[in-house]
Amino acid sequence: MGQEQRIKFIPPQRTDFHATVRARVDAYFKEHGISPHANAAMVAKTVVLLGAYLGAFAVLLIVQPSPAAQLALWAVMGLGLAGIGMSVMHDANHGAYSADERVNWWLGQTLNLLGGSTHNWKLQHNILHHTYTNITYVDDDIADRLVLKFSPHTGKKWYHRFQWLYATLFYGLLTLYWVLAKDLVQFKQFDERGIMPGSARAKRIALTRIVVLKVVYFAGVIGLPIALGLPWLTVVLGFLLMHFIAGAILTLVFQLAHTVEGTEHPMPDARGVIADDWAAHQMRTTMDFSPGNPVIGWYVGGLNYQIEHHLFPRVSHVHYPAIAPIVERTAREFGLPYMVNRTLGDALRSHFSLMRRIGLPDWNEAIG
Repeated sequence: MGQEQRIKFIPPQRTDFHATVRARVDAYFKEHGISPHANAAMVAKTVVLLGAYLGAFAVLLIVQPSPAAQLALWAVMGLGLAGIGMSVMHDANHGAYSADERVNWWLGQTLNLLGGSTHNWKLQHNILHHTYTNITYVDDDIADRLVLKFSPHTGKKWYHRFQWLYATLFYGLLTLYWVLAKDLVQFKQFDERGIMPGSARAKRIALTRIVVLKVVYFAGVIGLPIALGLPWLTVVLGFLLMHFIAGAILTLVFQLAHTVEGTEHPMPDARGVIADDWAAHQMRTTMDFSPGNPVIGWYVGGLNYQIEHHLFPRVSHVHYPAIAPIVERTAREFGLPYMVNRTLGDALRSHFSLMRRIGLPDWNEAIG
């Protein structure tokens, strides 16, 4: 049995915060006569982001411009890829894009454009991260990676003192690792931890699907351009550039919500109990950034309103700016924190400051 299966939160009856904020947000949608799912603006964004990624790839294949222009197109694909991951795929795989689960399923498959696995992503993100946010050894999204340390509760190595300097370089490797190995490694780990659903036969089918989709991905993204006559070296360099851009953006945006100064990393007691109910736990471990910035909000899929997303993952991100004041007001009423970095610069400084502090060998300050 994995550790996550032993962790409990205190009963929600200890506070009415979650029930109150949920009732108020439900009332907002009812009073305004709008759906909590995607609207016309979200559909338009989906078209733009998919068009940027697929359109740049089509130009690459058909026009076959100069090597410099080819790399520029791969860079555009990287920007489109990150946008699809943060907006379209993310909403769909949370069931927030549409009331029709078939629509969510099909749009959730845009994760295949990233070379990733929907099967694994839902386990890691929807279950482990959203349930056990910032709980070390359980929330896989803050697990230490290679030379990076994200939790104050894990062991320190000598090189962690420098991680704030080299972190972004390794962030850029995230999606490349995802494509090459992470899904296969993670599948085995999840199975061993007992959180992989289904029978042995269902697991074999899921694993086969992951492998087949990766073969198709590489055949399409790398094999097809080379088969059509593009220089293999330019294709490989472009592919790496695309993934570096997408990986750096996706990782940074996520870290700005959870690995920043002020958020907590609580640990369960000897009985496996977290001293909060689930909703209060989300308020202490999550932070918004750049609220009210329409450009950032559009591109990052509302992930700058991470508090709202964690409380209402099945609400499309296009509604987060409207419900954020409701969430903030309710949190204040119940004496809970509502943490915000007002600008992107503030959020970046806070993240790298924390990365530096938790990497110092003589820093023993407890967080959470």
